[in-house]
Amino acid sequence: MHVLALFRAGVATRQGLRLGRGGELVGSARVSALLLALCIGFVSGLRTFTPLAAVLLARGSVWGIVLSIAAVGEYVADALPNTPSRTRAMGLSVRVASGAFVGWTIATMHGGSGILGALGGIAGAVIGAYAGLAGRLAASARLGAYPAAIGEDLVAIGLAAFIVTR
Repeated sequence: MHVLALFRAGVATRQGLRLGRGGELVGSARVSALLLALCIGFVSGLRTFTPLAAVLLARGSVWGIVLSIAAVGEYVADALPNTPSRTRAMGLSVRVASGAFVGWTIATMHGGSGILGALGGIAGAVIGAYAGLAGRLAASARLGAYPAAIGEDLVAIGLAAFIVTR
């Protein structure tokens, strides 16, 4: 049996999931991997580097540390008044790319399809970008720009940490 299939079998057995003949996940396990990809993609819509850092830290990659530093820079830059909107072409395309990568990565970490995970991550990133913008505007009107930015940062960090520990 392939090493990856043995790994998946061990993970699946511990988590009570069913495997098909080729070692792939079946039924609700596929849906779970896709749902995780959609959710981590949503975080990409809020903050580009936070989910990248979280996923890579969960995998034990040194790049997770580098991207954590980039995420801190993003938190600072996002609070500046001249930062362009996340829904403009450049901002949205970077978030979509981030969503695709983290969706692919988390789906394959959970034995799901990388392609479906990437698609889920892309959908989540677009939803997150527009929902995050609406939430940020509403919070800014009530709390002010800086508290709203900090609140959104904390939501992104909390969601990313929650998702990658599933």
